[in-house]
Amino acid sequence: GCVDVSGCIFCGEKGTGFENLPHTFSVKEQLEKNIEYIKKKYKADKYVVYFQNFTNTYLPITELKKYAEEACIKDVVELSFATRPDCISDEYMTALSEISLKYSVKINIEIGLQTVNYRTLDKINRGHSLAEFIDAVLRIKKYKFEVCVHVILSLPWDDEKDVIETAKILSALDIQHVKIHALYVERNTELCRMYEKGEIEMISLDDYVNRVVLFLEYLSPEIVIQRIAGRAPEEDTVFCNWNTSWWKIKDMIEAKLESLNTFQGARCDYLNGKALRKFQLKG
Repeated sequence: GCVDVSGCIFCGEKGTGFENLPHTFSVKEQLEKNIEYIKKKYKADKYVVYFQNFTNTYLPITELKKYAEEACIKDVVELSFATRPDCISDEYMTALSEISLKYSVKINIEIGLQTVNYRTLDKINRGHSLAEFIDAVLRIKKYKFEVCVHVILSLPWDDEKDVIETAKILSALDIQHVKIHALYVERNTELCRMYEKGEIEMISLDDYVNRVVLFLEYLSPEIVIQRIAGRAPEEDTVFCNWNTSWWKIKDMIEAKLESLNTFQGARCDYLNGKALRKFQLKG
């Protein structure tokens, strides 16, 4: 690419699409097969098409439009595109806006941020800084698209202050959704090499639970939490979720919230001129 050739230190060759149908199927064929399955299992009648794996807006714009239009089949109400902050431009957003109007579908852009700590972003070789992320969100919002942000709350170079600041910046930017992940170590990656050589140390599960709770407390209560922990195939990883199922981690987070008598947004008191509140007149 024009930024780097090695990619993020934690990303494997398969990306996140381990549950996808093979790419030998067209987009339309993949959707028809999945809809047939989902309709029976969940009695669904409307669908969101998720272009998940890798950086979708890094495609040439003509290909992106082709795949997006192919996805606009009956009962599809939204298209969601996973991408990176440095792969957002007005040209691409305009093209998606035209498709949105033409087919009457909503557009959701998912951005992998991971952390607001620009030093950590450099260590994990993201290829962008915090500035590109802020630019991407502001650019997307001009087109009235919803924004979903991915964050990793167990990065070994981050501390609780980074977790808090990440929640604050997402809230200040008024994003709509967030997906929370714990860092896992995939085989044949630079992160795996560092992990096996003892160059990094993963935080404990209890520390992860504490970080998630802290993140939620500072996050705006208006932001929807789409995911609380990620998953990866066991055979592809040397470390994933402390060998604990995601639903048990979810239960631990909920139990911690209850034990502390706290909730999402409990400490979201820093917006709209916090220092001026004592001067505000009461009605």
